[in-house]
Amino acid sequence: MPPNERLRVRLEQSGHTAASLAAHVGTDPKTVARWISTGRVPHRRNAHAVARLLGADADELWPSRERPSRSTRETDTDEDLVAVHRQRSDVPVEQWRGMFAAAERSIDVLVYAAVFLHEQIPDWNDLLRARAEAGVRVRVLIGDPGCEAVRVRGEEESFGHGIQSRCHLAAMHYRPLAAAPGVSVMVHSTTLYNSLYRADDHMYVNTHLYGVNAYGNPLLRLRRTAPKGLFDAYADSVDAVWRTARPLEE
Repeated sequence: MPPNERLRVRLEQSGHTAASLAAHVGTDPKTVARWISTGRVPHRRNAHAVARLLGADADELWPSRERPSRSTRETDTDEDLVAVHRQRSDVPVEQWRGMFAAAERSIDVLVYAAVFLHEQIPDWNDLLRARAEAGVRVRVLIGDPGCEAVRVRGEEESFGHGIQSRCHLAAMHYRPLAAAPGVSVMVHSTTLYNSLYRADDHMYVNTHLYGVNAYGNPLLRLRRTAPKGLFDAYADSVDAVWRTARPLEE
């Protein structure tokens, strides 16, 4: 297939690179390069995500792509889903860091522990503090190591007291931020159906399969495209848990 000149021109005009476009869409830069150099047509959701980011129409960028049937258009209306990753560990740490570092309005983290953030992003606390100083609202929700929900999760994942220990470790990591202006760290005791990581209109949803540790579970990448969509449904759940939580003691 011939190169996709429409996509190449739109990309240049937008100021994005193949790498930055890939980071926004949730794919690999090599895949974006193939869309341009070989004219390969991406999956429908990726095509729409790219078009929105570049201020174009998907049919303009890929005139030959297969159009969904009328019945499909009527039943599949939520375009918030950008990508699905087989497991959380498939997403490069640079992509995680980049999403949060680009936040301009709000950052939300709803987890039990997620100590991988501190382990793989050594300046994680500094990043959150810097975004808060720039006016970003930062909210972090971690699990209460003594609550029933955490105990049960440990049994389900055959991890025993490991999850409780990681909740204690998360609290230790976040305690220096407890008094930082613009940063709120809370402790919750709710059953965690999904771990949620939000930066403005971008979100990772780490689903939880029974008996599987979080890093091995599927990860959804969402981008808010309209009110009351899939993104807002998950964002509302963060607010609901926030209302039940208590502050982390300094």
